[in-house]
Amino acid sequence: MKIELPDADATTALGRTLAPLLEAGEAVLLYGPLGMGKSTLARGLIRALTTPDEDVPSPTFTLVQFYESDPPVAHFDLYRLTRPEEAFEIGLDEALDDGFAVIEWPERLGEDPGRFLGPDRLTIVLAEEGDGRVATVSGAGAWDAKLKELHV
Repeated sequence: MKIELPDADATTALGRTLAPLLEAGEAVLLYGPLGMGKSTLARGLIRALTTPDEDVPSPTFTLVQFYESDPPVAHFDLYRLTRPEEAFEIGLDEALDDGFAVIEWPERLGEDPGRFLGPDRLTIVLAEEGDGRVATVSGAGAWDAKLKELHV
C-alpha cells in the first residue's frame, strides 16, 4: 500500500491513524534515509497513545525511549548499533514482551529483522516523491489483515 505524505502534518497523521491498531508484541519498522520523517511518524504515533503534548525526542543518542501507554511503547533508534545483538542490550526483547516497539533504522538488525522480532510487524518505507514523500506500507502476521481494513 502506498500513502502520499505531502507534508509533516500528513506524516504525523499517519502515525495517529496506526496507533490504535498496535498491540503488545508487535513492531513498527521505519525505513528511510535521514530527514525522511521517521521520527515525525513515530512522534505522531506515540502522542496518539500518550498525550498530544508528550515530549517525544528522537532517541538518536539514548538509543531508546520508553513511554507509558496501553500497551506500553518503546521508541528505538538503532542507527548507532554495530551488531544486531546490541538491540537486546538496550531492551528490545523486553519492550516486545510488555508492549510494542517503534524502530527507526531496523536494517541494523540485519537482512532478516524478523528473527529478532515477533511475527506481527508493520513495515513502513519512507521515500521522496515529487515535492513530498510517500510511505510504502506492508505487514506481516496480524498486520496483513489489519492493513486491509486501514483507511488513510
